[in-house]
This record gives sequence, C-alpha cells and structure tokens, in this order.
Amino acid sequence: MNYKDYKTRLKLKAEIEDIYAALTNPFTIELWSGYKAVMSTEPGSEFSLWDGDIVGKNLEFEENKKMVQQWYFGEQPEPSIVTIKIFQQKNHCQVELVHTNIPEEDFEDICEGWNDYYLGAIKEFFEQE
Repeated sequence: MNYKDYKTRLKLKAEIEDIYAALTNPFTIELWSGYKAVMSTEPGSEFSLWDGDIVGKNLEFEENKKMVQQWYFGEQPEPSIVTIKIFQQKNHCQVELVHTNIPEEDFEDICEGWNDYYLGAIKEFFEQE
C-alpha cells in the first residue's frame, strides 16, 4: 500500500485562542462541524469527530500553538500523523496543517475533507458576517 502526505496553510481572521478552541474544545467543534465531538487535550486520550467518521489518538498539545494527533485508518503499519500549528500574524492567524502517511486510496477524500469540512468550515465559522 502506498502513502502520501498533505500540507496546507490557511489564513484566518480570528484570535489565536479561538482557533485553538475550535480545534480542541468539543463544544466549539460541535458549533462549526454540526456534530457532537469527543475531544480532550489529554495526551494519549482518544478522539472522535463527525459521529465517529474520524477517530484517533491525541498525542501532544501546546496551548494556542500546536496540536498533534494520530488518525486511524484500519491496520496500517506506520501511524498517520496530523500536526496543526497556529501562528499569530499582524491582523490574522496562520494555520499550518501537515498530515502524513495517508493511505493513497483515501488521499483525495482526506484532502477534500480538510479543505471543505474541517479547515474550510472553521474559516467559514469565524469569517461569517
């Protein structure tokens, strides 16, 4: 089986604390995703988004800076790791996403998911008038 990596950056007009909450707080996740979320900033805890469509393990958190997760894709030999970093810029924040070891057959769906339903939904949530 082949694996691919996905990287993207996104500008958000929002406070860094609010973006971090949108990634880590189950109540905030529910606001932008429309689904109940199981999420904790406890390393080693498991998470579940979109009624279990996305599940995995939380590995590392740096408040208002960074989040690292392992996403589960069946029985794959190398873990699929998601790293999201948030940087304060002058009048906005930059969110940097790196998702490694995505199974090739899931790659298109995962990229579309990040752009349309995950990061895209967070951007829409913060930038709606």
